[in-house]
Amino acid sequence: MSRSASRARLAEIIRKRSFGRGEITLASGRKSDFYFNLKPTMLDPEGAALLAELTYDALKDDNLDFVGGLEMGAVPLAGAIAQLSWLKGHPIAAFFVRKKPKEHGARLSVEGLAKGETLEGKRIVIVEDVTTTGGSALKAVEAVREAGGEIALVFTMVDREEGATETFAEAGLQFRALYKAGEFLRG
Repeated sequence: MSRSASRARLAEIIRKRSFGRGEITLASGRKSDFYFNLKPTMLDPEGAALLAELTYDALKDDNLDFVGGLEMGAVPLAGAIAQLSWLKGHPIAAFFVRKKPKEHGARLSVEGLAKGETLEGKRIVIVEDVTTTGGSALKAVEAVREAGGEIALVFTMVDREEGATETFAEAGLQFRALYKAGEFLRG
């Protein structure tokens, strides 16, 4: 399938499985009359494959070592992208950042690394399912920086276009999106 056909098909899946209208309170605390819950798309076999394919295609030339982000939204994305990157012969390892470190065991905030493995000096993309103001992604950025990682960029599946671009620009971070919310509001 061509890139444009993959994009159109994925947009169709997102519209059907993950986009809705009706008043909702977002993670940012803002109220909205539309929402995206990308989990049904990320956990759908075709949706997961298309998200991984289009995201990998958008990131493959960024010389990345790791892909990850804040739980829960980044977990299925990072796993699918890591798997596809292996199949394409250009492995990008995955990790995720806990919202709160576990209170038992190793008490890690960054999960998915093998014993002795670190993010120190590695080029990393923070992925997110839906971005509003960018606050959630910044939590992952902070944890990765504390672990010594270099943030190459933040990449979201859907940018709600409600301040994230400005937030990341102020933080000196490159930001890209697979889709903009307006593409779904018009259609």
